[in-house]
Order: sequence, then C-alpha cells, then structure tokens
Amino acid sequence: MTRGEASLGVRVAIDIGGTFTDIVVLSSRGVLHESKVATTPADPSRAVVAGLGALLSELAMAPGEVEEVLHGTTVGSNTILARTGARTGLITTRGFRDVLEIGR
Repeated sequence: MTRGEASLGVRVAIDIGGTFTDIVVLSSRGVLHESKVATTPADPSRAVVAGLGALLSELAMAPGEVEEVLHGTTVGSNTILARTGARTGLITTRGFRDVLEIGR
C-alpha cells in the first residue's frame, strides 16, 4: 500500500445456486479471487462454510479479516418458478394482491 492509499478491507460475495455455490473474495488490495463448490441442497450453509473456509485458507486470510459479506441465491426463486416446494399461500392487505411478481 502506498502513502495515502486506503485499505478496502476484505469483502466476500456468495451466490448459492441449485448446482454450484460461487464465492468471490475481494482482497484489501483490490484483487479478486474466485471459487466454485457444489451446492449442498440439504443444507446450503455447508457449501458456503467449506468453500469460503478453503478459499480464505488458500489466500492465508483469517475469517476475522472479512469486513463485508454479500449473499444472493436463486434457490428460493427457482423453487417457486418450478413449483417444486411446499404448497404456500400469501395473505396481503387489500389492494396489494399483485405486490409479489416473479418472472423468468
């Protein structure tokens, strides 16, 4: 780091998909590191913990260095679109029945 250059802090972005979980780490120097692990459908957190732990270990970073975590998933929306989840109802306030809109 040069004089006057601020540290960005370590940031992590995680996307849990139906098949793979993608993990991206942005180092404090602004370098991107990527990892892809198989999603664990019964407990998606297992893939996140294992994949992130392995990537941080590979980069010689401690979990405490992570300042921000961004998370996204398509698992829920895919379940709704494919109608493979449990039967679910939505109760809304009058006039807001169309507030939930999901598209491909």
